[in-house]
Amino acid sequence: MKNILLIGAGRSASTLIKYLLDNSQQENWKITVGDISRELAKQKTGNHPNAHAIAFDVNSEQQRVSEIAKVDLVISMLPATMHLSVAKECLKQKKNLVTASYVSKQMQDLDAEAKKAGVIFLNEIGLDPGIDHLSAMKVIDDVKAKGGTMVTFKSYCGGLVAPESNDNPWGYKFTWNPRAVVMAGQSGDSAGATAQYLENGEIKYVPYTRLFSNVETITVDKLGKFEAYANRDSLSYMELYGLHDVKNMLRGTLRQPGFCRAWDAFIQLGLTDDNCKVSDSENTTYSELIGSFLPSSPGKGGSLKRKLAKFLHEKENSPVMKKLDWVGILKNQKIGLKDSSPAEILLDLLMKKWSLKPHDKDMVVMQHEFEYKDPSQKSKVKRITSSLVVIGDDQVNTAMSKTVGLPLGISTKMILNGKINLKGVHIPTVKEIYDPVLAELENFGIRFIEKHS
Repeated sequence: MKNILLIGAGRSASTLIKYLLDNSQQENWKITVGDISRELAKQKTGNHPNAHAIAFDVNSEQQRVSEIAKVDLVISMLPATMHLSVAKECLKQKKNLVTASYVSKQMQDLDAEAKKAGVIFLNEIGLDPGIDHLSAMKVIDDVKAKGGTMVTFKSYCGGLVAPESNDNPWGYKFTWNPRAVVMAGQSGDSAGATAQYLENGEIKYVPYTRLFSNVETITVDKLGKFEAYANRDSLSYMELYGLHDVKNMLRGTLRQPGFCRAWDAFIQLGLTDDNCKVSDSENTTYSELIGSFLPSSPGKGGSLKRKLAKFLHEKENSPVMKKLDWVGILKNQKIGLKDSSPAEILLDLLMKKWSLKPHDKDMVVMQHEFEYKDPSQKSKVKRITSSLVVIGDDQVNTAMSKTVGLPLGISTKMILNGKINLKGVHIPTVKEIYDPVLAELENFGIRFIEKHS
């Protein structure tokens, strides 16, 4: 019998928990699901005979030691900043660890110790990062195996709302961490983050203040056009994917047309700033807040809407102004949040407007674009487009939950069955991982459609 400890039972863990429970009898697993809320963990595990729900506090060293000692593998669905204490305890007790988070420098620094302990710390095995690695490396390795030389790699992903649930002017609803959406493009404690990518052999830099005005249009079969803005760091993937000689390298995030220009208005106003507090925010109205962000103008004429439109160089009835008005930032209504930053105020407002309704479905869209020289055709540049679209079933079995949770569950099974024998800190960019994981994902309808030209 193998024992698994899953830490964190939030929304993204729903499909993962179901996968573990569904496989538990055949694989002879016992699963402990721990969350700060035992009730949430119990709700996700139900009365399954192979599952046990517990209240788990990751900050309790005694509990970390005790619970990790009972298992063969730990899956951490905690926020990325909380993985390290779990990872260090897994090292001490020589236990394998799986996460969906990006590999931090602190995690990477554990590589030698993990190899010495004979365990694997497999990270970035969710959606993005995760499925993006799996699907990209399969195509890249196939091209290289045929003697092709990669020229361009572009990858785009978006957690969106399904077309049938797209009923607001923004074409967007929260399908994952709302705060991360509001803070997208910013560094941890500063709004000075700069996106960087490669275009025609030149490094390009896009500061946060221009990020949402520097967009391109991507067409996805059967879904139409999307906007894409650059992720913070595309250049590091040249090393990760072995693409040292490409001329174009870009990773971006997808949104519906019109979203980025309207979001850029929030940035220009200063509403995504999390580094200051609004004085007496609890009793300030939204209209007063917006007025305080606008430059002073001679006289008292003109409505707030007119002044805002002038500041943004928009017409009062433009699509951007309609989106802003719909959100409610011009309302003469008290904010009601004490000691809050502009970003916290914006987040609270958007949570009320962008929440999924009970019968809404979410959607994940991912598309890779490859260009390579084919040696068999006098180095002619050929193109591959690889696309994935996943629609959620309901509020529990969301597209986001499926695409994050299933790769985690499948790789967990492979580790416990000895089909992944790597040791140390890894991400899923090798054939030993990506081939079987992609193959099983197809059983769940998660399959990339490739077009060659």
